[in-house]
Amino acid sequence: MSPERTASGIAAEVRAGRVTALEVLEERLRRIDELDPLLKTFLKVHEEDARGQARAVDIRRSRGERLGRLAGVPVALKDNINVRGWETTCGSKILAGFRAPFDASVVERLRAEDAVLVGKTNLDEFAMGSSTENSAFFRTANPWDRGRVPGGSSGGSAAAVAADLVPAALGSDTGGSVRQPAGFCGAVGLKPTYGLVSRRGLVAFASSLDQIGPLTATVEDAALMLSAIGGHDPKDATSSPRPVADYGAALAGGVRGLKIGLPAEYFAEGMDRETEVLVREAVGCLERQGASVVEVSLPHTRYAISSYYILAPSEASSNLARYDGLRYGAPAAAGATLAESCAATRGAGFGPEVKRRIMLGTFALSEGYHEAYYGAAQKARGLIRRDFEDAFSKVDVLATPTSPGPAFRFDEKSEPMAMYLSDIFTITANLAGIPAVSVPAGLTAAGLPVGLQLLADSFREDLLLRAAAALERERPFARCRP
Repeated sequence: MSPERTASGIAAEVRAGRVTALEVLEERLRRIDELDPLLKTFLKVHEEDARGQARAVDIRRSRGERLGRLAGVPVALKDNINVRGWETTCGSKILAGFRAPFDASVVERLRAEDAVLVGKTNLDEFAMGSSTENSAFFRTANPWDRGRVPGGSSGGSAAAVAADLVPAALGSDTGGSVRQPAGFCGAVGLKPTYGLVSRRGLVAFASSLDQIGPLTATVEDAALMLSAIGGHDPKDATSSPRPVADYGAALAGGVRGLKIGLPAEYFAEGMDRETEVLVREAVGCLERQGASVVEVSLPHTRYAISSYYILAPSEASSNLARYDGLRYGAPAAAGATLAESCAATRGAGFGPEVKRRIMLGTFALSEGYHEAYYGAAQKARGLIRRDFEDAFSKVDVLATPTSPGPAFRFDEKSEPMAMYLSDIFTITANLAGIPAVSVPAGLTAAGLPVGLQLLADSFREDLLLRAAAALERERPFARCRP
């Protein structure tokens, strides 16, 4: 991919004065106007607001002011991240017309680095889904095959980056919602360590699992975005005080001497054969560069799906209680009582998947069942975390498929459990709070992207990006666009 198409390349060109931020933006707006009607990645493009931001960057440069690391880079945002004055819908009818009263902390940091915020991307309603089919407004198509899903729930952000509508976007990852769509769309998707990136201004789904992360075309751009948005936020009680590392500096290190673990549980029966072959070939590429590869075991992985689908819906049941038509949510017709009004609002405003997860979570937390379900799931979560701790005492990085197979067709996984299983390899990182990245491993015979997932111990994003960059140098998939 040519430098002028990447976030890092655009920022360098704008800072050097070889191109203006407004010129960069106008070229991307033309591309969005041409292609987004086919893909439907954006819920709303804020053209005039973006032009104002780009002009401000150009004025600052003309005055000789120092520009930020993302100078003039067009960035899209998943529509569960607040931008002051912009509508935040979370892909749900219940939030239609709601305008955010403040910028999310990640938005403040993007602005401080002179990024140009272009618009809001489509998602599964309240980030609950793995295909972006659950949006209340429309479905987003995969740029590689418009009859297939882009993944979810950050499908709009992943498809926008893959189609080169924007060089970078932000998504949120509760159980794989950045990495799985990155794998399906042939992008780089990074879920940071829990607490590395502030969640302030991210509409909550499951507060102990949610993390904001970047989707980009290259590993270098992922490192750049993480450096821009990471770091302590005193307004977020879950934010880590650890200083942010220089992730860009880690990219050139190579993998010689690194120990890479292959968890047996992630190469299970029933996995797509082409996906397994491409992932193993990618791991072999790292081995040829000097990494050593060993088999490891994460035995409690078998509890991951059942634990996740108790814990995440339980937290969602609590978080979504605020949408009552009074504090938040577009009110439906008034009922005779407050309870009736709330029920009418939620019945009309929430879609089927959101209702399903609220009911699951409410049941799991109900009297007489709390310890049997929620308590047991928390214990299983601890065992999963312990498995990772044990593995990382032996290896530096774990390598797995991002998903069991490539992007599936629309309506192919209409049965909920079939859809939930598409996240089987990604949810463990959220349960353990560790970082993980999906990087393109190659294409199937049908021309569909397959992702390699790399996982590391908490706050070792430098190792993930180092290994991902080494693979990208040898297998420069980013040069191949849909």
